[in-house]
Amino acid sequence: MKNVVKPTILSGLITAGFLVSCSKDEVFNAQIPETNQQPTTAQVNGNVFEPALVAATDARIAQLKLPAGFTIAKFADQLGKPRMLTVSTTGNVYVTSRDAGTVTLLRDTNNDGKSDQSQVVARIKDVHGLTIFSGKMYLVAIHDVYSAAINADGTLGTPQQIMTGLPDAGQHPNRTIAFGPDGFMYITVGSTCNACADSNPESATILRANPDGTGRRIYAKGLRNTIGFGWHPETKELYGFDHGIDWLGDEQQKEELNLIKDGAFYGWPYIYGDGNYNPHPRPMGDTTYAQILAKTTLPSLQYDAHAAPLGMVFYTGSGASGGFPAEYQNDAFATMRGSWNRSQPSGYKVVRVHFDAGKPTRIDDLVTGFVVDNNQAQFGRPVGIATMPDGSLLFTDDNNGIIYRVSYAK
Repeated sequence: MKNVVKPTILSGLITAGFLVSCSKDEVFNAQIPETNQQPTTAQVNGNVFEPALVAATDARIAQLKLPAGFTIAKFADQLGKPRMLTVSTTGNVYVTSRDAGTVTLLRDTNNDGKSDQSQVVARIKDVHGLTIFSGKMYLVAIHDVYSAAINADGTLGTPQQIMTGLPDAGQHPNRTIAFGPDGFMYITVGSTCNACADSNPESATILRANPDGTGRRIYAKGLRNTIGFGWHPETKELYGFDHGIDWLGDEQQKEELNLIKDGAFYGWPYIYGDGNYNPHPRPMGDTTYAQILAKTTLPSLQYDAHAAPLGMVFYTGSGASGGFPAEYQNDAFATMRGSWNRSQPSGYKVVRVHFDAGKPTRIDDLVTGFVVDNNQAQFGRPVGIATMPDGSLLFTDDNNGIIYRVSYAK
């Protein structure tokens, strides 16, 4: 058995096995042998393009596109490189900066939709993911997980290390953390590389542990770099966006929305998309691609290649001042930070994942327009995302140091 892959050629080509046809800007078929008893040859000339960074001026923000009735404005700015967000039931906003190693508390004390107080409440090297569970703040850095008491004024007590020994970061240092409906802690651990047989079995996984950090185990594996994840409010099923493999062409590998199940394997680094074989690395020993494919859980939905999904949140907002229409209930929102490994930019937006009868059906734009000047520049790369008690939506931009607020006018 042999599998057919169909990458797109733009500035170069990717070949694997027996070349059927190839020319610039043409899709071609290539065959990849099941084992190393036949040669696999790959040549890659990929694209690297990142739009130039420009300022987030009022005029540029005013031209952002959203569905009718929605508005967007700055909630906070001058934040350096803000990454992940979490919000308390009282509306305290917490944001991490991995570069600075800080957690910052933001407040909107006069309820005008803008932060008017800012305070650094924790300093942890490489801190990235954070979540609130059972009255405590939980934070994850590259190797460690911490918990901290939340004081009455929203500040944090001294963080206490409750887990250590997470795998080295390599290419993907951005750990995230959340608690499921089952009360367990879930931690994402990306791969150390683009595509390789990672030596640490905890790399390219989602881990599960008790709230005190004990009982850590692999929950799901073969996930190259799943950062944004969450549980559907009704079905309680876990979904996550995984980053596709680079250097397979402009249109491969597409980003994957996966239904993540206990004990499941999601293909990386050998299988991608709807069952395509990755030319490199080849399966180990006598194992065939077909055998790995038979064990692989394929994605529920796919999205534009290299768009870089970061944050994800299911929407259950019902606030009077900023809440979205009823048809948005139980859908998910995800940030697409934006591409670098393709000739034309993808991502640089916030998207809506539609769920019907508890299952994802399609992905539409929510906020677009960060790419300007005929695709040559950008003023926003969305990262963290969270909902406010009033039903509005916050997301970070780690290029211009801004948190945006999206609300709906009833």
